[in-house]
Order: sequence, then C-alpha cells, then structure tokens
Amino acid sequence: MKFENTKVMNFEGALRGMRNPLNSWDRSDSVYPEDGSAQIGEADMALARRLIKAGSEHRKFMRQIFVSVDITAPLYWWKEFDTYKVGTVANSTSTMHKLAASPITLECFEIDDYLPGLDAGQEDRSVGSIVEQEIISFLENLRLRYLETKDKRYWKELIRWLPEAWLQKRTVTMSYENLLAMCGKGQRRFHKLNEWSGQDDAAEPNFISWARTLPYAAELLFPDESENDGETL
Repeated sequence: MKFENTKVMNFEGALRGMRNPLNSWDRSDSVYPEDGSAQIGEADMALARRLIKAGSEHRKFMRQIFVSVDITAPLYWWKEFDTYKVGTVANSTSTMHKLAASPITLECFEIDDYLPGLDAGQEDRSVGSIVEQEIISFLENLRLRYLETKDKRYWKELIRWLPEAWLQKRTVTMSYENLLAMCGKGQRRFHKLNEWSGQDDAAEPNFISWARTLPYAAELLFPDESENDGETL
C-alpha cells in the first residue's frame, strides 16, 4: 500500500469561514505562509475544536479543508473505502483498458504481509506455491493468449478471475470531515485489516498512520485522543 503526492488545501478559506457566523474575523490569529501551509493560532484552534465537539452541523469548516492523495491499494481495501461515497472523489487507473498491458507478476498484488509459507491444507502445499505457481501463472497465460489472439473471451476470463489482492492506484480527493469520520474509534482506527489500521510504527504504511501525518491531524482528526480535551473545550 502506498500514499503519494499528498496535498492539503484551503485552511485559510475554511478558518475564515469558520468565523462568519459570529462576525469574529478580528479574533483570528492564524498565519498563512506563501508556501500554502497554515500556522493555526491558539484562538482559531480553540474555536475549531469547540465546533468539532459540537457536531457535524457546527463544524462545516472541516468540509472545506481538502486533501488530494494518490493511494495504491488492493481491490479488497478499495471495496471498503467505497463505503465513504459522500464527499469523496476518486479517479482510478483502468483495469478495463490496461490490465493486459504489462506482465502479471507477484508484485502486481498486495504482498506487504504475505506469508508464502503458510500451510494451505492441500497435501502440504503452501499458500506461496499455489499463488505463484498456479494463480499468477494462470492469469499471465490468459493475458498472453488475449494478446496473441485478441479474443475477448480470454480478456473476460482474466477480469473474472483477477484476485482481490490486485493493486490499483486512485487519485482521491476528500475533506477533513470525511477523514474525521474514517479515523473515528468506531470506524477504521482499530480495523482488523492492517491496510486500515496496522500499528502506527509499523514498517508498512496504512490509512490511519498516513492520516496522522496530515497537518493538525492530532487536533482536528483525532481530537478524542487529546489529553486535555475536556479542559480546552
């Protein structure tokens, strides 16, 4: 799993609009350097956290902080991510058009926690021998037959039997409100899929550990983890 080209946008507009309901723009104390980043002041952060705690109808500014990122992840993870349709947009590489363009190898699949020696319970054959010698070989032969014959039946079978571990890249745009929902305790923070929430110090990346690297993630995306949450708000 990979996260590339992360960009966070519109802190300035979001925090300015956050103060519109009370016409309190003069109390804003944030600074916005020319590089597009944000240095949120104490007064703005206190208001932001108060609105976050008050509920989704009050923290509308979170919907105006945008994140763009290229995520490469297996199809089984994308199925779960697609639960969050509202407010998110994704543009993917095309399995339909480009599946047959390159050789199908083990590296085309999610193998971060792959255990090739795991007992498959089939005459002492391991998962590795089945995956690499049978499944990948079968798929690659279908791909080659399609390229040789242009017979769409081979292409259809390739699509049909493609494992869910197949890696797909998507450019995703979402908001801090979307991320707050995904990172909640009841959502993906403690999910059993390690692509969602493996250990934060794990060698392989996961969605939650990536989210923690975003600007002001501790205060805005994981506010319940703050030690002085009750005092500040």
